[in-house]
Amino acid sequence: MKKANRYDTSALPEAQFEPGSRDRVLKNKLGIKSKRLMDKVEREEQLRVIGKLAGIYDADHRFTATDICNIHKIWLGNVYEWAGKYRRVNISKGDFSFAAAMQVPKVMSEFEKGPLYEFTPCNFKTVDQIAKSLAIVHTELV
Repeated sequence: MKKANRYDTSALPEAQFEPGSRDRVLKNKLGIKSKRLMDKVEREEQLRVIGKLAGIYDADHRFTATDICNIHKIWLGNVYEWAGKYRRVNISKGDFSFAAAMQVPKVMSEFEKGPLYEFTPCNFKTVDQIAKSLAIVHTELV
């Protein structure tokens, strides 16, 4: 995770690393320092919530940006203090920079009015419709 050049973001929870993790694991409620263990915990949490989410959202649900935040909180709320909230720090992976933090609310609003509105509920009839929706959503998020 990169820090902005002119502003110190180290006080923000999502910008902190777990002490002893060699800056490889974000600060977390579980005190996990191993990237491999954190990857496993996040995967297990994802599997844990799948059934719960199926009970919350039915097949006719049209998703919103708020739903995305709620899903993130249900998934990772036991692990990270900031789960379910829009991030406030700029991040990148390798040479790829994700949307600037200050743009996330705007991007999510556009995502809600565009692809989320158009493609949910997910009642597709053909594989081509699924492929088209995935391509459009991918383009919107990148």
